[in-house]
Amino acid sequence: ENVPCGACRACRKVREGIHPDVMTVGRLADDKGKKKREIGVDQIRAVIADSVVLPNEAERKVYILDEADAMNVPAQNAALKLLEEPPRGVYFLLCASNAEQLLETVRSRCAEIVCGAGEEEPDPETVKLASAFLRRCAEKDEAQLFRWCAANEGMDNAAAVAFVECAIGLLTDMLCKRRSALSMSDREVYDLEQLMETALGMLRVNTGVKQVFGLLAVAAICE
Repeated sequence: ENVPCGACRACRKVREGIHPDVMTVGRLADDKGKKKREIGVDQIRAVIADSVVLPNEAERKVYILDEADAMNVPAQNAALKLLEEPPRGVYFLLCASNAEQLLETVRSRCAEIVCGAGEEEPDPETVKLASAFLRRCAEKDEAQLFRWCAANEGMDNAAAVAFVECAIGLLTDMLCKRRSALSMSDREVYDLEQLMETALGMLRVNTGVKQVFGLLAVAAICE
C-alpha cells in the first residue's frame, strides 16, 4: 500500500524531474556555473510563497530540500514556521548528509529518517590516497603535487572514481563542519570540491584517467 508503481504517468514525471507538484530546492549556480556554498533565505521565501498555491495535478505537493544542511541560518529561521505549520497537503523532505548543521529548532520539527546506513565504507587505502592528495593541495607545492599525480595516474577508471568520490566526501565534511585539519580556508575547500566534481564528471564519461590527473596537477593548487 502507498508504494509507487513506477510506471504510471505521475511516477514517470517524478522520475524525470518534471512533475509540477514535486519540486527540488538546492544550492543555486553562480555566474560561472558553480554551485553556491549555501541555500539562501530568498529561496526559502520563494518556497513559502509557492506552498500556499494549490497543486497542479496531484492531491498533494512535495518540496525536496536537497542538501538542506547547506541552508544558512537566516534561511533555516525562515523555514521554521513553514515546517511547524505547513499548508494542508504540503510535505517537505529535508535531505542532509550532516544533520548537525541544521538548527535544533529545525530538527525538532522534523521526523528523522537515517538512510544509507548499510552503504559500504570507502576502502581505507582509498581514504589514505584521498587524504594524501588533499594534504598536497593544502601545502601549495606545485612540483610535489605534479609528482604525486604523475605517480598515481596509472590507476584504472573504477579506482580513480572511488578516489575522487572519497576526496569529495572529505571536502564536504570540512565544509559542513566549518573547520579543517588542513591549512585551507572555506573558500579554498569549496573551490577544490568543485574541481573534484568536474573531475568526477569527466571520469564518468570515460575521460582518460591520465588526462583527469593532469587537470588535477595543474588546477588543484588553491590560489
